[in-house]
Amino acid sequence: MPIRVLSEKVASQIAAGEVVERPASVVKELVENSIDAGARNIQVETRDGGKRFIRVTDDGGGVPAGEVELAFHRHSTSKLTSADDLARITTLGFRGEALASIAAVSHMTFATRASGEPLGTLVRLEGGRVVTRQESGRPSGTAVTIENLFFNVPARLKFLRTERTERRHIDQWLTRYAMAYPELRFTLSHDGRNVFQSPGLGKLRDVLVAVFGLDIGAAFLEISDLQSPNFDIQVTGFVSPPSLHRANRTYITTFVNGRWVQDSSLTYAIIQAYHTLLPGGRYPLAVVMVALPPEEVDVNVHPAKAEVRFRDGDVVFRAVQKAVRSTLLERAPVPTFTPPSTAWPGLKSRGREERRERLASLAPRPAAEQLRFDGEPAKATKLEGGPIPPLRVVGQVGTTYIVAEGPEGMYLIDQHAAHERILFERLLAERQRAAVASQALLEPQPVELSPEAASLLEEHLEVLSSLGFQVEPFGGTTMLVRALPALVSETEPGQVLEDVAAALLAGDAPLEAEVEETVARQVCKRAAVKAGQVLERAEMEELIRMLERCASPRTCPHGRPTMIHLSVAQLAREFGR
Repeated sequence: MPIRVLSEKVASQIAAGEVVERPASVVKELVENSIDAGARNIQVETRDGGKRFIRVTDDGGGVPAGEVELAFHRHSTSKLTSADDLARITTLGFRGEALASIAAVSHMTFATRASGEPLGTLVRLEGGRVVTRQESGRPSGTAVTIENLFFNVPARLKFLRTERTERRHIDQWLTRYAMAYPELRFTLSHDGRNVFQSPGLGKLRDVLVAVFGLDIGAAFLEISDLQSPNFDIQVTGFVSPPSLHRANRTYITTFVNGRWVQDSSLTYAIIQAYHTLLPGGRYPLAVVMVALPPEEVDVNVHPAKAEVRFRDGDVVFRAVQKAVRSTLLERAPVPTFTPPSTAWPGLKSRGREERRERLASLAPRPAAEQLRFDGEPAKATKLEGGPIPPLRVVGQVGTTYIVAEGPEGMYLIDQHAAHERILFERLLAERQRAAVASQALLEPQPVELSPEAASLLEEHLEVLSSLGFQVEPFGGTTMLVRALPALVSETEPGQVLEDVAAALLAGDAPLEAEVEETVARQVCKRAAVKAGQVLERAEMEELIRMLERCASPRTCPHGRPTMIHLSVAQLAREFGR
């Protein structure tokens, strides 16, 4: 094909594809413009997850009447004048592409009045083309209404997710900016229902309470004010005490000069600061602000400005890690020690026979026939697919691994991973028969969640019900818990719901079966016997017997091996025989 210059229409849609990925992208760009315009109050309204309607209203400086049409030209901006300014960016927006890109793929109504002008201006655009312009009597500030997003880009429209999923992404963006700018008042409503409002009083902890609820917001530790000796870098924010943690990293939020960024090195620095303070596979909650001279960071490396590049990344990493670690060592409350139980979860200290009966009841039903060893032994690695051999319990190592003897050698079984597998298959089998054991709470308990967590759980109420939960919306971001799966009936309902939400937030699950398995895995992870728990021989033997009856005994539901095998031949080699 010959080389040709693309039409302005095609070029605009390509640019829009880079900037406007989904409705949340529109909210992000418009809110950033409002912040840059000096707004104190920013209101976001959506309908149908933002697919049909988005409106962002602010009380900022507005756009002068003579510059309104110019604002919709590509690469038109008031925030840069020369290429040198790219090295010292102090605003959230700077490329001059957002309004043009959004207008190119929507029906837009732009109403604005600049401070000091007697009348405002209202323009309507369709696909980036101005179709109406008129004077408008309105307060100073700007209101941008987006309708029928991607009406002229059906390929992009069909890739949008469910309304709840798109709302959740909008919740995520707005609550993050409320954290970054606690002095501003943000209000968010979906389909006429107010779901979030920040106080706007300048205190980050107040915003954390609005986002996470009173208990979690009050538990956060304020980061010690430390500065790097190399250059002027400041780390502020809040982190959770070691006793408060989640199942994945999605609750770690980082900002650089007021911009929410997804930077793996910053996230890793925060996680490293908790070294030896958190259980394995658990992550903290954190809202960390990094402020440094604009010339020390390049924000012009990603179309959506979600990534940054530091001039000296090692210095920033050390500053964040040191600030968080110092905060934890200085301000973390002394944890309350609870002696580990020698019984299985949900089981009081009773006679051995009663415990064995309890263990037997945890076996997956219907039970598979007894499996026998078949095939060659593995070579000192995790065992591959297929049944496991009959095993004889020898003992326990490190109160974490069960030592067993089997054909051709020794087997080490991870007691937590093995019990997870047992409970997982049992739970799914019961769910298939619509017979999941559920335990009603003595009194329904309200649990306050973050907006995105509450929206996600509300979206999957049927799946939760099928797995033994009885949960219902209770106004705002509060869920009312009436019953929990029997496996976790003795656990704090808030912890269970937060864990389930965190697991689902780790990635969009497009199929109902995947959602069911994600919830089931998280329930079983919390219910399973833990590493560090002393087991009696009868309990270890019963666990092995139940594992032998599992359909997939060699891995836990998360894919980790439940056991490794050291063959007699390998042991002989190690001893030089």
